[in-house]
Amino acid sequence: MMQLHIITPERTIFTGEVSLVQLPGIDGLFEILNNHAPLIATLREGKIKTEKEGNEQFFEIKGGIAEILENCVLVLAE
Repeated sequence: MMQLHIITPERTIFTGEVSLVQLPGIDGLFEILNNHAPLIATLREGKIKTEKEGNEQFFEIKGGIAEILENCVLVLAE
């Protein structure tokens, strides 16, 4: 499992464990799984998809930055 934090300037949208995160990168959608290599990516407007035990959740963002490091995904979103 990975820790996911989705934060906007106004509030924290989500924090918790997930098994998969799909992000809207500027070059297209990409997925993050457990033990992913370190990465920093720019995000465009779209939906963040999360999955845990077969349950999916979606979060709308207007863009932002994602940092993936040591099974922790931090999304600073607009």
